[in-house]
Amino acid sequence: MKAVIMAGGKGTRVASVRADIPKPMLEVNGKPILEYQLECLARQGWTEVTLVVGHLGHVIERHFGRAWGGMELRYIVEDEPLGTAGALSYLRGEDDILLINGDLIFDVDLARFAAYHQEHGGLATVLTHPNDHPYDSTILATGDGGRVTRWLTKEEPRQWYPNRVNAGLHILSAALVNEAFPDVPERKDLDRDVLRPLVAAGTLAAYDSPEYVRDMGTPGRLAEVGEALRSGLVAARNLANPQRAAFLDRDGTINADVGFLTHIDDLRLRPGMAEYIRELNRGGYLVIVVTNQPVIARGEVTWAELEQIHWKLETLLGEQGAFVDDIFVCPHHPDKGFPGERPEYKIDCQCRKPKPGMLLAAAAKYNIDLGSSFMVGDSERDRGAAQAAGVRYLDVAADPLTVIPDLFRDLGRSPLWR
Repeated sequence: MKAVIMAGGKGTRVASVRADIPKPMLEVNGKPILEYQLECLARQGWTEVTLVVGHLGHVIERHFGRAWGGMELRYIVEDEPLGTAGALSYLRGEDDILLINGDLIFDVDLARFAAYHQEHGGLATVLTHPNDHPYDSTILATGDGGRVTRWLTKEEPRQWYPNRVNAGLHILSAALVNEAFPDVPERKDLDRDVLRPLVAAGTLAAYDSPEYVRDMGTPGRLAEVGEALRSGLVAARNLANPQRAAFLDRDGTINADVGFLTHIDDLRLRPGMAEYIRELNRGGYLVIVVTNQPVIARGEVTWAELEQIHWKLETLLGEQGAFVDDIFVCPHHPDKGFPGERPEYKIDCQCRKPKPGMLLAAAAKYNIDLGSSFMVGDSERDRGAAQAAGVRYLDVAADPLTVIPDLFRDLGRSPLWR
C-alpha cells in the first residue's frame, strides 16, 4: 500500500496565521503539521511517502528534502491545480493507496485501518469519527457491514443524524484508482467525483474510529491541537494503546427516564449531561453507551426506529459540542407473553445488564483498560454490570462533575484535561 499526502492546500481560512507557506507547513508547538504526519507514518513502519504539492510546494521540499526520518519522500508537483484528487492519475497501478489530507494532526493505528479495509472489501474505505461540530460537517450514515448508505453534505437539510464525519484519512483500492482516474490528469474532487458516487453501488465502507484526528481548518483549532499534543491526548488515543472509557447507561442517565422509551419525541437530555460528556471527550475518555433495550424483543420498537432515537441523541449532544464514541445495545428480554414480541430475542443472553457483556465487548473492540475506566448509571442493573466487568461505578444521582475528582484520586491518575 502506498502512502500519499495531499499537501498542496492554500489554507485560505488560516491565512491570517501564515500566508507565506502552504497549509501543511503551519506550525503546531513549533513543528509543521506535515512533520507530525510523517512521524506517525515512520513509527508504523512506512519507508516511502508520496507528497502531492502545488501552492508554495518548494517550501515543503526545501524543508524535508528527498529523505526524512528513514523514509524516502517522492513529490508530485501540480503545475495547475487538479482539485483534491486529480493528481492520483499519476499513481495508477497495482497498489492500494492510503490517502491523507495534508491539514490533519492524527495518531491512528494504520494497520488496524488497513485490515478493516481488506476485510470489508469495498472499493474505498473512509475513516469516520464523531466530532464536536457535526451540525456543520458532512455526515456519513452506515448500514450492515459498515457500508455507507447516506452521504449528507453540510448544505443538505437534516433533522436527526449520526455524528459520524469523514476524518480525512482514506484507503482507495487500486481498482478504483485505475478506473476513476484517466492516464492524463484532470481536475477531480475526491468527495464529489470519486467517493460519493460509490454510495449508491454499496462499494464505499466506513471505518469508525475514536482515535485522534483533527483538521487545521481554522486558527482556533491550531491552539486546541497544540494543547492536545502537549497533554499527550493525541498519542494516547491510538488504539494500539490501552484506552480509558466512561461507560454510560442511556435511559435515566443521559436522557430523562420515561419508562420504556418507544417514541422519538419522548427523548430529552438530562440537564448537565451534555456538559459532562463534553468534559469526558476533552479528557481523552472514550464515551461508550451501554443500554438494555427490551423494547426490541417486545416488538414495541423496530431497529430502524431505535436508530432514529439514537440519531436524535447524537444530534442533541452534538449541538452542545459533545459526542459518544459508540452505542452498545442489548435487544433481549427473557420474559415472554407480549403482543408482537420477537421470539429470536427472547433469550437469556450475556449482554443484558446486570451481566457485563456489553462492557466486555466494548473493551475487546477498543482495547479498553477496564481498571482505568468507570460507569455511570441509575440502577442496580448498572451497578451489577460495572462490578462484574471490574469498573468503578458512579450513581448519576450524585453530580458527576463533583464526583469525578475523587474518582481520579482513587485510581491514582489525573485526567488529561485538569
